[in-house]
Amino acid sequence: MIRISREWATPLTIGAFSLMSVTGLLMFFHSDTGMNKLAHEWVGLVMVGGVAAHAIANWQAFQRYFLTGLWSRGLIALGLLVLAGSFFSPPGGKRAPPPVLAMKALVSAPLAKVAPLSGRSTEQAIADLAKAGIHVPAGDVSIEKATADNRELQGRAIAVLFSKAK
Repeated sequence: MIRISREWATPLTIGAFSLMSVTGLLMFFHSDTGMNKLAHEWVGLVMVGGVAAHAIANWQAFQRYFLTGLWSRGLIALGLLVLAGSFFSPPGGKRAPPPVLAMKALVSAPLAKVAPLSGRSTEQAIADLAKAGIHVPAGDVSIEKATADNRELQGRAIAVLFSKAK
């Protein structure tokens, strides 16, 4: 079993925090590239472990923040309030991102309307989808209905229809 100590818990926390800070700022300003978002998400999990280990390794000092000092308890309470608030949607409800709206429009429209957008006839689209294991019985049926609302199959259908090779 690994012994929790400051020798590795603190550097792990610092390293994870550094990556999270940089990638978080890049994502905030829509300047992330490559694997920034993926690294941010996965290293975030590592950071949770690092912070927990850091808190355990520094337990005496950690407890003091909860037991003494109005400022420290106030900041902790503020952080918890912001966390709780983050689970609520702003007034007016949450709108889906544009790519989700576009995908929803494509899968809910009859295939006869979607096929021309992909540069295919309805018959060719039905045949191409059948080759991919997606059975659409007729042009008046949507991908959504044909896939029984299975999002993975819907994504595959869109990939088949809008891939370059026809």
